[in-house]
Amino acid sequence: MAIFDSLGKYRNTGLLIVRIGLGTMFMLHGYPKLLGGPEQWEAIGGAMKNLGITFAPAVWGLMAGLTETFGGFLILLGLAFRPVCILLTFNMLVAALMHLKGGEDFMAASQAIETGFMFLGLIFIGPGKYSVDKK
Repeated sequence: MAIFDSLGKYRNTGLLIVRIGLGTMFMLHGYPKLLGGPEQWEAIGGAMKNLGITFAPAVWGLMAGLTETFGGFLILLGLAFRPVCILLTFNMLVAALMHLKGGEDFMAASQAIETGFMFLGLIFIGPGKYSVDKK
């Protein structure tokens, strides 16, 4: 449609909006995990058993919280963008497997799957020109 033809000029603005939204939501989602302490870290990190990794669940849970909180902040800034997107894609894979292998239905895992695909796509697209990485 002709009305949408000129929106291609604002691709970097669109990427900025996506980065602000995803970064903010992941900071808000990950921060309580950091505050939860070792018991919560162990519960979260226990999801790694779905990948056959059973050692140090508290460390894996802490890493998940750090990845979501500080990864969200870096996504927001557009700094170390692609490496952070890789980490968050993996985080979402583990979250989706936790839901699916834990007996929950597909709808319980859908948010992690959708967000994982978003991060996977952003690995290829990059942060846009309104970012600290500016490429």
